[in-house]
Amino acid sequence: MKNLAFFVLLLFLSCQNTTTQQRNSGAVFGTTYTIIYDSSGNFKDEFDDIFHDINRSMSTYIPNSIISKVNKNRTTKIDSQFKTVFEASKVVFKQTNGRFDPTIGAVVNAWDFGPEGKIEQLDSLKIKTLMQSVGLDQVSINGLDITKPKATKIDFNAIAKGYAVDRIGQFLKRKKVENFLVEIGGEIVCYGINSIKNAPWNIGVQNPNVQSDIPYLDTVVLINEAMATSGTYRKYKIDQNGRQYTHIIDTQSGYPSKTNILSVSVIAKNCMIADAYATALQTMNVNEMSRFLENHPELKVHIIFENENKELEFKSFNGF
Repeated sequence: MKNLAFFVLLLFLSCQNTTTQQRNSGAVFGTTYTIIYDSSGNFKDEFDDIFHDINRSMSTYIPNSIISKVNKNRTTKIDSQFKTVFEASKVVFKQTNGRFDPTIGAVVNAWDFGPEGKIEQLDSLKIKTLMQSVGLDQVSINGLDITKPKATKIDFNAIAKGYAVDRIGQFLKRKKVENFLVEIGGEIVCYGINSIKNAPWNIGVQNPNVQSDIPYLDTVVLINEAMATSGTYRKYKIDQNGRQYTHIIDTQSGYPSKTNILSVSVIAKNCMIADAYATALQTMNVNEMSRFLENHPELKVHIIFENENKELEFKSFNGF
């Protein structure tokens, strides 16, 4: 009987210890995602549902999404996730004096980084006209009703991936998952540890020289934190005169941001906030950024930039 009892106990323990490290990856939001988590079940279908829900709300590439209807001035109610992202955007907009502004959508389109295609023979007069529609302070929400100038187009591209990362993370926490990593297009949240290595999550800081044989210049350990990176070295266009311009539009001028900063990585309490600040900081020069971050110790920041000799330099702020 003792041997039988011991066998039953072993069987019980083996049945209880069914948690393994799951890994799901694929394409979403025009980029890729990877989700690693400890669970006895696989949540890929649930992740797909969350992605679909976010797209239905905030994708400017889907004609009948909520944000597309808002931009076309069609009568519609926003949803709670749109409201969450809008309210977070307002906070970062105010903190950065408008450096982060989702109402830059019409100008983003004009430079051919949006869903509608570029404006032919774009000149200073056309840009000045488009910039009249820019300003998140002109947009307000009352309940689930949104009010904005007719010409204003909202684009959450610089914050929505971070929000999606947080949504997946919140879902996994509700499922009592203790260890996970969620990454969408380079925006990341890490919780617990990497159980396979029995160590904290170790994240690479990408080399902005994409031709290099060294893909990562450094690593950072994330413990229950989020990190987002904004870079000018991947997403850019070259005009007919061979001039390269970045996808990050300066919300003050309406022109692509002119900066020697190649990459900005931000660690923050959640990925949505990190994502927004990474974009805003990308439009600043190093001195402006340094002054700004003195007043925002909650943001840990690492930048890679070119000095006057076209050599890579690195600088960290607030204990990154």
